[in-house]
Amino acid sequence: MEKRVSRWVSLGLLAAFMLLFGAQSALADMETCLECHEDVVAANDFMASVHGENEIACLDCHAIADLTAHVDEGVLPGPVDCASCHDSIAEEHAGSVHAQNEVGCVDCHSGIHTLTPAPEGKQSIVNGCSNCHEMEGYAESTHGKAIAEGNEDGASCADCHGLHAITGLSTCDVKVARSFGTDACITCHGDEEMMERNEVYGGAVHTYLASYHGKSYRLGYPELTATCADCHGSHDIYPEENPAATINIENRADTCGKCHDGSTRLFSQFYAHGDHSDFDNYPVLAVTFWAMTALLVGTFSVFWLHSILWMIRGIADNKEKKAALAAGKAHIEIPDGHRVYKRFQNYHIFMHLLVIISFLILALTGLPLKFSTQHWAQVMMDFYGGTANAAFGHRIGACITFVYFGMAIVLSIHFLFIRKDIPGMWLQRLFGPDSLMPNFRDIKDVTGMVRWFLWKGPKPTFERWNYWEKFDFIAVFWGMFAIGGSGLMLWFPTFFGTFLPGWVFNVATIVHSDEALLATGFIFSVHFFNTHLRPEKFPMDFVIFNGEMHKEEFVEERGDQWKRYEDLGITEQFFKEKPSSPIYGLVLRIFGFTAVAIGVTLLVLMVMAILGGSH
Repeated sequence: MEKRVSRWVSLGLLAAFMLLFGAQSALADMETCLECHEDVVAANDFMASVHGENEIACLDCHAIADLTAHVDEGVLPGPVDCASCHDSIAEEHAGSVHAQNEVGCVDCHSGIHTLTPAPEGKQSIVNGCSNCHEMEGYAESTHGKAIAEGNEDGASCADCHGLHAITGLSTCDVKVARSFGTDACITCHGDEEMMERNEVYGGAVHTYLASYHGKSYRLGYPELTATCADCHGSHDIYPEENPAATINIENRADTCGKCHDGSTRLFSQFYAHGDHSDFDNYPVLAVTFWAMTALLVGTFSVFWLHSILWMIRGIADNKEKKAALAAGKAHIEIPDGHRVYKRFQNYHIFMHLLVIISFLILALTGLPLKFSTQHWAQVMMDFYGGTANAAFGHRIGACITFVYFGMAIVLSIHFLFIRKDIPGMWLQRLFGPDSLMPNFRDIKDVTGMVRWFLWKGPKPTFERWNYWEKFDFIAVFWGMFAIGGSGLMLWFPTFFGTFLPGWVFNVATIVHSDEALLATGFIFSVHFFNTHLRPEKFPMDFVIFNGEMHKEEFVEERGDQWKRYEDLGITEQFFKEKPSSPIYGLVLRIFGFTAVAIGVTLLVLMVMAILGGSH
């Protein structure tokens, strides 16, 4: 026991001796140096400095290999290396714009021998930067005034630029420089508690990130989009009511005009931070959002229920057919059921190919922007080479869409007013059996299908067009009005901004985004099921690719159309003696399966994103 106590006492005495010796050594070292350098360093001032208080001796900074040569021959000490103690800070400084311009430690930390800890508060940082940098714009800004008034929530130079790892924005990569204009702002403005206690709008960050500008920034392509600094300025940031503010109502058109050439006062009424969840301040956005949400929920609820019921009933129906075949009975016995008849003309097939190509282009280039928070969106956007390339591709898809829509208009006019093989005047044709316009028969068909779903009646037979095909066709016209109209406004904003207020673009963004979500979700789920994935057709119905149907299929699915053609004596007009070639069929099968695979993949990614909270 006595040995253990003795050991601890010895260790304590040794530690005390080392501390005392170290302090005396540092003092002796300084006294030796001051014999020659007392005109440069006062002992009391140095000992009161941050270095003196931490017992940093002269030789810790001024390394002297040969003291005799230094004293007798004037050999200078080696260069001071602050990194010997401040290694992490020195590493940050080494890659900074200050190091590139030979601004060293002592240029900011002047009076190194009498240096004391920096005064508390951000004003000392601002004062230090002002020794080299002009502060006139900053001093009068919102941030500068806040710091001067002692508000530590205000942004000092270091809050935006950092202390030591300061990037030179004029010489760095353009993407880094452009990102800085937003990166520097969202750190503080994304802190809702800080914004609330300073009575500053707390939704600036999330509304910006929800906009096209913010989504492009989030995806890593800020080069051609507006950052915070582009609209609000960098150092000379003022409240909106200040006449000098870039976002003042009198200056806003010029601010927008920096990117949008030809910007007008009407155009500048765009809600840069419009929030559809804020009904009090943005009622038109809230109403638009909830109207579109109701449309999405209503449409998907009805048609997904329709698809689920159909799938259940279709599987049961297939089992009945297989059981009948196993028993040696044909489910439907039709003479010459193998004969091939033409359902679609070549121009129908061509138009549908345009629809598929344009729709996939629009979906592939638009969905990554819609779901910009998702990793897959980033991967896809990187594959395209950025949002600018994606936008170019999106507009190509839009142009193809306008082409086939124009073709549909021409064919509709031809059908109503010019064709000779369709009986009746235009109004009779419009609501006749060869028309895609809904009519009273569709009510009977819907009722018949529901009864079949519920095992209350036989599966109805249809005319040339059934009700879900008519819905798809009518949806094109609604989609062109909603998606096409809003898309044109967003494509040519300054043109429309000459006669429409800027907040219309906020409305157009909501409509375009949600209607596109409805269109892609509907096509990749409901349309794919109705056309290809229902039990009767799985895995794919190729009639739209080759235009051909066997008689058995024709009679079973469109018995009323077949009966009408028989009564008119025109069935043989549609008989096809030579079906399409195997190579043609193979190519279109590959194309069709590829299109369905892409669509289903995008649907899965969309569902995952929505369930994960992205919108």
